Amino acid sequence: MIDLYTFTTPNGRKASVMLEEVELPYNVHKIDITKNEQFTPEFVAINPNSKIPAVIDRDTDMTIFESGAILIYLAEKTGKFLPAEQKGRFQVLEWLMFQMASVGPMFGQLNHFKKFAPEKIPYAIERYEKETLRLYGVLDKQLSEREFICDHYSIADMATFPWVAIYEFQGLTLDNHPNLKRWVETIQQRPAVQRGMKVP
Repeated sequence: MIDLYTFTTPNGRKASVMLEEVELPYNVHKIDITKNEQFTPEFVAINPNSKIPAVIDRDTDMTIFESGAILIYLAEKTGKFLPAEQKGRFQVLEWLMFQMASVGPMFGQLNHFKKFAPEKIPYAIERYEKETLRLYGVLDKQLSEREFICDHYSIADMATFPWVAIYEFQGLTLDNHPNLKRWVETIQQRPAVQRGMKVP
């Protein structure tokens, strides 16, 4: 049994989508970051960086934090969504790291400065919106010759989708990135994604 510690953020939803896709049983523990529950001693013992998501695999007595590490762990545990052969595996890992290093941080900063910052700073909003749109272009080009980010549906898609799916919340459009828009619409139709996006 997996214990999932999560909240309603794109990073949190990566883990729940993956758990739904691999059909592993799991219990959800809501960590309300709007109430600073991620800083409780109980949660810091699970993730010393006080970020969601995190999982505890009761079958192996392993605790994993960082959403990318969780996706890799679950892929290796189940043998799904991460190719075994080296070339395909590293293609997926490249795009997973692209999400972790670029998509998440840049889209997250845009969210903060556009939606949550107490003071609207035009420079910051423009900077992060411009970078978000640039990253849309990188993804759109990658998706121009394939259905998914890599050759097959993988943890790279699961990591990236929750961040791109909030484009309307960010006041953006995918109309200028038709391949990315098609990809979002394709992923949205997966039943496991629909279930995972509702957690918690």
